[in-house]
Amino acid sequence: ERWPRSGRRLPTPREPRTLSRDALCSLATVSWHVQRTTPERNRMQIELTPNAKVVVEHRYLLKDETGRLLETSEQMFRRVARVIADVDRAYEGAAEAAAMEERYFEAMANLLFLPNSPTLMNAGTSLGQLAACFVLPIADSLDSIFTSVRDAAVIHQTGGGTGFSFSGLRPKGDRVRESGGVASGPVSFIRVFDTATEVIKQGGRRRGANMAVLSISHPDILEFVTVKDDPARLTNFNLSVGVPDAFMVALEHDASWPLVNPRSGAPVRTIRARELWQAIADGAWRTGDPGVLFADAIERGNPTPALGRLEATNPCGEQPLLPYEACNLGSINLARLVDGEALDGERLDELVRLGVRFLDNVVDASRYPLPAIEHIVRANRKIGLGVMGLAEALIRLGIPYASDQALAWLDQVMGRIARVARAASADLAQRRGAFANCDRSTWPERGEPRMRNATLITVAPTGTLAIVAGTSSGIEPLFGLAYLRKALDGAELTEVNPLFLAELERRRLPAASIVERVLKSGTLREVADAPADLRSLFATAYDVAPEWHVRMQATAQRHADNGVSKTVNLPRGATPEGVRKIYELAFRLGCKGVTVFRDGCRGDQVLQLGQVPAFVIEDSVARATAEYTGECRVCDV
Repeated sequence: ERWPRSGRRLPTPREPRTLSRDALCSLATVSWHVQRTTPERNRMQIELTPNAKVVVEHRYLLKDETGRLLETSEQMFRRVARVIADVDRAYEGAAEAAAMEERYFEAMANLLFLPNSPTLMNAGTSLGQLAACFVLPIADSLDSIFTSVRDAAVIHQTGGGTGFSFSGLRPKGDRVRESGGVASGPVSFIRVFDTATEVIKQGGRRRGANMAVLSISHPDILEFVTVKDDPARLTNFNLSVGVPDAFMVALEHDASWPLVNPRSGAPVRTIRARELWQAIADGAWRTGDPGVLFADAIERGNPTPALGRLEATNPCGEQPLLPYEACNLGSINLARLVDGEALDGERLDELVRLGVRFLDNVVDASRYPLPAIEHIVRANRKIGLGVMGLAEALIRLGIPYASDQALAWLDQVMGRIARVARAASADLAQRRGAFANCDRSTWPERGEPRMRNATLITVAPTGTLAIVAGTSSGIEPLFGLAYLRKALDGAELTEVNPLFLAELERRRLPAASIVERVLKSGTLREVADAPADLRSLFATAYDVAPEWHVRMQATAQRHADNGVSKTVNLPRGATPEGVRKIYELAFRLGCKGVTVFRDGCRGDQVLQLGQVPAFVIEDSVARATAEYTGECRVCDV
């Protein structure tokens, strides 16, 4: 029915081949999108960096069964915009849908706003699953455990990530009444999920990602926090310990802490709280896992406590969800909103309203892998609008990341985003109806109007999306001024920060010398002859003191009704004692969780400093030492 009627025909393949029905449908749909919405005179040139082009072609563009691309980046954004605008057509009619389609397209094509990866990959395809984050329940039975294994496999195939709480499983060695044997414990079953994930490739383009949460009261907690000492184990999982306020009180008073069998509710033994806390910090220092989730802080932000507790999160920890819930994420590129010496506030407000509407439409447009997921997602309509490009926005404003001025700026921006998002959700509720569980939620108790969405604000990591947008990830500082990023199932992408090169040129500094040293180490830390204010402005993740990482996360968390993805990057010389202090500071400042990563603690870390290939160093030095005429001595353009 959607085959174009313009008389144009799709190109004939050079060699005969057989395509599946899905591939033919994708080919026809893409052609129809192009002819319907992209007249030759109106086609837009999408400004993607070379690395962004690699990511987009590998992960997001539709392909046929032989791997041939079926669309361009512009056509991808057109495809997504049309699918999301189809929801507007159902609510407001064709004219409004046409206008919104164009607005969605322009926001994405100009790299001002991007939705999560499954939306870009799957919108307009037969798969149609658009959500990024899922949480699945696990009860203390083999039937429940292996049902969740199956459900997770289905979700991973569609491009989603999964989180689980294993806290309800009986500990290792506990009696199993039905068989007369003994339980193997939650860690053994996490391995089952990990093995299943290993053989499933998400949508053909993403590896499976999982979060395993275990309560700090579980008798197997020490096995859990040390399991990654073997680097070959649980490679598809992030680990987090669920920590209630009561434990932090016991820690403060150097008290004992009971470990409780979840099957019987009876204490098994006690352990000094400080001993257990140090074991968690030691594990994180050695391997980067586990992180910590502050269970009561998360629950205080639960908008629907009548429906259950939030015991698990998505793989990066920023999205607490009820069993079977899913969430759709999207991020605004702050770096592109800085014009001269200020943020374009009006443009930001427009993008917030657009982002809320876009993500709310995703709830309706998505196809869900399980009926239970569809039921609760449509009943709560959780969305997670966030930001990326903070570090580059601050650099453009001349504000050092590790400064009170940066915290104040983020506080103002996130507060504005949250206010506008609430107003936009309330407006949608008036026109389309509030989320089904609104009257059972905490929104009325807070004196707020009826809302369209149970939650609104999440700060996601935006790793791949930030590459596409050509900016820094989430609210992280620059990882490095030059580094290697492992992505796309092992491919290595070299990242060299263009703002740094431009600033060297603006200041007319001895660029050749500075750039060569930076490209070998990734930072300005050891470049003693670089101006102090330049080193401060371009401080990288390992240059920023840990407390500034945590304070930045806490500032964003004040305005996020979901959570905040943030990694406290630590240099190799950091100590386990330092990790412990970071966790305690995060608790005092009201964070919902915290993750640390010490450089070199894993052999397969995604981002690596000081390993830029020699030819890239030579190329970048040549560019930096070119005459200040805009010409490049390497490529002569």
